[in-house]
Amino acid sequence: MQKIPCEILGLSSSPATGGAYAILLKEVDGKKRLPIIIGAFEAQAIALEIEGIKPPRPLTHDLLKQLTDSLGATVLEVVIDELRDNTFYAKIILEVSGFSQELDARPSDAIALAVRTQAPIFVAETVMEAAAFVPTDENEETSTVHSTTESVESKAPPTKEAKLATLHNKLREAIEGEEYERAAKIRDQIKNLTSEN
Repeated sequence: MQKIPCEILGLSSSPATGGAYAILLKEVDGKKRLPIIIGAFEAQAIALEIEGIKPPRPLTHDLLKQLTDSLGATVLEVVIDELRDNTFYAKIILEVSGFSQELDARPSDAIALAVRTQAPIFVAETVMEAAAFVPTDENEETSTVHSTTESVESKAPPTKEAKLATLHNKLREAIEGEEYERAAKIRDQIKNLTSEN
């Protein structure tokens, strides 16, 4: 599997998305961005660590780090390795007693642990190709802002996979432009399309 090193570019939230947060990853040596929707707890855990704020009692991810440290394990890296049915999957790669172990994890939990252990974050090249976007210039962004989700659907190629790919691109553009109401509508269109038989 080809892996692309990434770093956290930022976290964002909006009441229009039902309290959901998005973490935006950026290629270390490139321009691609990968937005991942995460829960409020995980967003808080990541943000606190990035800001260097220590809560009075350890959060779950702090406890996980303490546990791995006390067992003599080292977090080598985290990899967002799969995108299946609009859901990202990740692995935490540990070294324990000279042996490498892979643990399945949600990307948000893997990233929260990575920021605590200073472990590198990687994204599989296939995931980047399927879900990442390259930021556009302001002129293109402006035209995207004024396009509606209905026009996105009408311009989409006829196959279901092509429609999904187009909608995913529009979703990423909406998140990048912090248009959370529009992103929520596009997300609902994606859910409806994927639930069709």
